[in-house]
Amino acid sequence: MSGVGLATLVLVLSLLVLLGSGVWIALSLLVAALIVFAYFAPLDPGSIIAATMWDASWSWALTALPLFVWMGEILMRSGLSSSLFRGLSPWVAGLPGGLMHVNVIGCGVMAAVSGSSAVTCATVGRMSIPELTARKYDRRMMIGSLAGAGTFGLLIPPSIIMIVYGVVAQQSVARLFIAGILPGLMLILLFSGYIALWSRLNPDKRGDLPERTTMAQKLAASKELLPVVGLIVAIIGSIYGGFATPTEAASIGILGALILALINGTLSGAMFTESLLSATRISCMISFIIACAACLSVAVGFADIPRVAAAWVQGMELSPTALIFVLTLFFLVLGCFLEGISILVLSSSVVLPMIQAAGIDPIWFGIYAVIVIECAQITPPVGFNLIVLKSMTGRGIGEIAWATFPFLCVLLFAIVLIVIFPQIVTVLPDLMLN
Repeated sequence: MSGVGLATLVLVLSLLVLLGSGVWIALSLLVAALIVFAYFAPLDPGSIIAATMWDASWSWALTALPLFVWMGEILMRSGLSSSLFRGLSPWVAGLPGGLMHVNVIGCGVMAAVSGSSAVTCATVGRMSIPELTARKYDRRMMIGSLAGAGTFGLLIPPSIIMIVYGVVAQQSVARLFIAGILPGLMLILLFSGYIALWSRLNPDKRGDLPERTTMAQKLAASKELLPVVGLIVAIIGSIYGGFATPTEAASIGILGALILALINGTLSGAMFTESLLSATRISCMISFIIACAACLSVAVGFADIPRVAAAWVQGMELSPTALIFVLTLFFLVLGCFLEGISILVLSSSVVLPMIQAAGIDPIWFGIYAVIVIECAQITPPVGFNLIVLKSMTGRGIGEIAWATFPFLCVLLFAIVLIVIFPQIVTVLPDLMLN
C-alpha cells in the first residue's frame, strides 16, 4: 500500500473510532488532523494548527452565521407559527390535501427567514401538529411532510449551511443564496404535488374538510403574513438589491425579528437572554467544527491525499454525472451518522478537488450538496428533523423515518432534476450577478 493509501486508511479509521466513541465532532477532526501530521506529514503541527484555526475563525463571511442563528432562535420563540397557520390556511384549504399544504408552504416561508432546518421544522410544527391532529389528518403524512419540508431551511436563502460552504469552498455567499431560490421553489412544488397526488389516491385519509372561504376572507387572513413577508423582503431584498452584504442583512433580520416578537407580545428579558445564549452555543459549535475541519484539510493536503484522490478520479475517467452519483451515495451514508455541517466540512478537503478536476461548477455543486445534506436531516439515526419531531410528537424515530421516506425520495428526484437541468441552479446567478 502506498504512503497516501495508508494515510487515507489511518484517517478513515481514526475518524470512525473517534466519532463512534462519542467524542465531539470538532475534537474528532482535530485529533485526526494531529494523527495525520504525526505520521504522514514531515512538519511540526503546532504553529500550523494555531495559524489555521485563527484563519478559519475570523472570515468576514462567517460573521453572518451567528447573526442568522440568533434571528432564527428569536423567531422560533416569537409566536410566528400561529400567524403563519392563520394566514396560509384559507389559501390552501381548497387544494387536494387541504391544510397539509400548510406544512410545506409554511416551512418554505419560515425557511426564508430562519436559515436553519431544525428551527423551520420546530416553528411550523408547534402550530400545525395540534391543528392537523384536531382535524383528523393522517398522522404519517402530517409528520412526514413536516420533517421533509423542514429541510427547506437549508436550501432557501438565507441559509446557514450555504454560508459555511461559501467559506469552505471560497465561493460568494450572495451568489449561493441566489442560486438556491429556484431549487427551493421547485421543492415546494414537488412536495405539494406529492401531497395532492397522495390525497387523490387516499380519499379516506384526507381528514375533515375545511370550511370554504371567500376571497375577502382570504385577503383578510393574509394580513397575518404581512410581518413575515416584510421580514423576507428586508433580508433577501437588501442582499439582491446590492444594499447590504449577507452579514448586514442578518443584522436587519435580527432587528425585524425583535420587532415581530414585540408586536406578538412574546419579547421579554428572559426570551431575549434565552435566544441569545442558545444562538451563542450553536454558533460556537459550528465555528469550532469549521476551525477543526480546516486543520484536517491542511493535514490531508500535506499528506497529499486530495491530489491523489483527484488524480484517481481523473484516472477512472468518470463522467461528471457518474461522479455525482458516487458522491450522492457517499453523502447519504455519512448522513446516517453525522449532521449536515459536519458532513460538509469533513468531506470538503477531498471532495472539492475532485469536483474541480471534473470541471463541475462549484456554485452548482454547493446547491447539490445542500439538497443531499437535506436528505441527511431526515435519515436515521442522526437526522436532526427526526429528533425534533420525536420530541414534539413522542413517536419513535423509526416510525417518523418511515413516514418521511416518500419525501426523501422526492428530494432525490430533485437531485436528478438539477443534474439533468443544471440551469435550475445557475440561471438566476448568471442573470443577476453577471
